[in-house]
Amino acid sequence: MSQTPPRVLTVAGSDSGGGAGIQADLKTMMAFGTHGMSVICAVTAQNSLGVQGYWELPPEAVRAQLDSVLSDIGVQAVKTGMLASTQLVETVADVLAEVDVPIVIDPVGVSKHGDPLLQPDAVRAVKERLVPLATVVTPNLWEVEQLTGVKVLEEARLGEAAEAVKELGPSWVLVKGGHLAGDPVDLLFSSETEWRLPAARVDTVHTHGTGCTLASAIASRLAYGDDVVEAVRRAKEYVTGAIAGGYPLGAGIGPVDHAWRWRDRPVG
Repeated sequence: MSQTPPRVLTVAGSDSGGGAGIQADLKTMMAFGTHGMSVICAVTAQNSLGVQGYWELPPEAVRAQLDSVLSDIGVQAVKTGMLASTQLVETVADVLAEVDVPIVIDPVGVSKHGDPLLQPDAVRAVKERLVPLATVVTPNLWEVEQLTGVKVLEEARLGEAAEAVKELGPSWVLVKGGHLAGDPVDLLFSSETEWRLPAARVDTVHTHGTGCTLASAIASRLAYGDDVVEAVRRAKEYVTGAIAGGYPLGAGIGPVDHAWRWRDRPVG
């Protein structure tokens, strides 16, 4: 009998365009050889040009999905993404508070195109109920400002941003600095350790799904038993390759390439 691979659960929204959200999460989990599972919290009408609309699922539907997976299959890591509303944040937090596995929180607030994906009154619930559960929380600079009020315009303030997010209670903070000028630098921070993770900037606009992909890659490596530093290092390596392989799709911003490691192999 074949051995069951590590099991990773994504709790997020669906992207009808396939580049981000649940779809990006499951592609990433497959790329790392894990068994990906999903709890859908919202459905978006979305393409390369933006988000045309989204609809939340009822809290009881989200809770039922969580109960189904956790009661039978179980998980070795969890990743959260778009949760949309206070009710859904609280529903997910109530369940995850009882789950003793690594949890990666991607505090999704807006889409790549700037479309809001989190109701304004839900930010407090994310700060107080969800982020404290995180093994790793992965905000970009806009999300840092949304959660803490700290506005980062230069690399020198990444440490201040990470400390502000750490005060919300997660074990580790990964501040993503891709929106800064120059080559991107991410900062991985705990109370005892600080790691700067530089990378060369890739000249492409096709970066849809980057945040979802990074968080899912971290969760996948944590499910294998990597420590946080190693999980983040390997996840960032994967995402850098995926960004380099990003391709045009539709008339707007295309996705990163989740299958970049296999593109030089025959298809079919």
